[in-house]
Amino acid sequence: MTATPHRPHDGVFDVAVIGGGIVGAAIARELSGCDVSVALLEARDDVGDGTSKANTAILHTGFDAKPGTLESRLVARGYQLLSAYAKATGIPVEHTGAVLVAWNDEELAALPALKEKAEANGYAHGRIIDADEIYRVLPDLGEGALGGLTVPDESIICTWTTNLALATDARQRGTTILLDHAVTGVDQDDETTVLHTPAGEVRTRWVVNAAGLGADHIDRLLGHDRFTVTPRRGELFVFDKLTRPMVDKIVLPVPTSRGKGVLISPTIYGNVMLGPTAEDLTDRTDTATSEDGFDFLLSKGERLMPRLLAEEVTASYAGLRAAIDHPDYLIEATPEQRYLLVGGIRSTGLTAGIAIAEHARTLLEAAGLTLRTRSDLPDPPRMPNLGEASPRPYQDADLIARDPAYGTVVCFCERVTEGEIRDACHATLPARSLEGLRRRTRAMNGRCQGFFCGAAVAALHAQHQTHDGCASQHKDHR
Repeated sequence: MTATPHRPHDGVFDVAVIGGGIVGAAIARELSGCDVSVALLEARDDVGDGTSKANTAILHTGFDAKPGTLESRLVARGYQLLSAYAKATGIPVEHTGAVLVAWNDEELAALPALKEKAEANGYAHGRIIDADEIYRVLPDLGEGALGGLTVPDESIICTWTTNLALATDARQRGTTILLDHAVTGVDQDDETTVLHTPAGEVRTRWVVNAAGLGADHIDRLLGHDRFTVTPRRGELFVFDKLTRPMVDKIVLPVPTSRGKGVLISPTIYGNVMLGPTAEDLTDRTDTATSEDGFDFLLSKGERLMPRLLAEEVTASYAGLRAAIDHPDYLIEATPEQRYLLVGGIRSTGLTAGIAIAEHARTLLEAAGLTLRTRSDLPDPPRMPNLGEASPRPYQDADLIARDPAYGTVVCFCERVTEGEIRDACHATLPARSLEGLRRRTRAMNGRCQGFFCGAAVAALHAQHQTHDGCASQHKDHR
């Protein structure tokens, strides 16, 4: 069942959400569950193509958040909400657990306080263990670990599928998704806000700013000067699938004031990941990897798990996090402007996204927006499985018998089939580019990075590419 879209009255949306990452998509989904018309504006040509696509993909319990903060509350709530949503939609999750490893006396002495912090955040499952137990659960860890803190409920998740599920859900609930709509200017009067974009004007009564790396720019366009975003680049290595038996838990460092530090983690795709770095930049588009970043990761990896570095690196990549000069999430409503800022959402936004959307709804209602839950909502979408913990289409004999396209493998590194590529091109939010196809299917994401399969994948994409879906919505607001 698909809900009837709520078209804007007189060409004016009730709410425009700026930013198609996880947080923006979650907010659009939440609001489109109410009797209002919603637009989701994304500057790029696909949802989830910014900060949300390149993080460490960990479903956090929130054990190490600062107690009493908005972030700690929303991460803990988000863990529960996203865990349930993942089951309902098929977002792949593996409950691997994590071990926080102390490598020196100072870090070892910090473990009891970290356990107390976890308990203050409502997480009481952690346990301090000695070096012998660490090496029993992580035999390939480098020499010198002194002790650790277990976090058995930390999990790994697919950030790509999470973003796509939330945006698809929002679309099916009636949200108008406007891609290639970077907001460059804002005009307001007593009743309407006009958002200027290269693709045309979008008129709305309320604005939600969930623009991530650009949130401070949007905030200034609306007359504020509350914070500054500093793009913080994190570089990571992805190791070959043969390394996965070495790492069946997330290996965490003792956190510092600059972040959670370098970790080793399995991925739901069957790889192992090392990273991230943390380098503050001025360029908000600089996702290039660097020689210094590689050297740093190699030195850290040599200490953490030297055997891992003897294996092949499948890929390296970098993502940008929106670090701000504020110690907590910055979520504030300005009722007189009919405006909600959702800024400073760090990497924990993956876990907290649905809870942030709940909180945003509460603040918008308090600010004067009437939101009545609809009774005609569709079921949440069922997403394609990209994880290795559950059967993939090429392994499903019944599915292949019904549709042989799922038995025709195109990308052999990742075992992606012709049927999956076809489906991604005709989905509610179709793959509009090869990068979008990669995030929807894993095609070209393996050892050869598209060297062998790239031409065949591109040909199938060209064959099946559709201009239905979100592309057709560009005209809805005019």
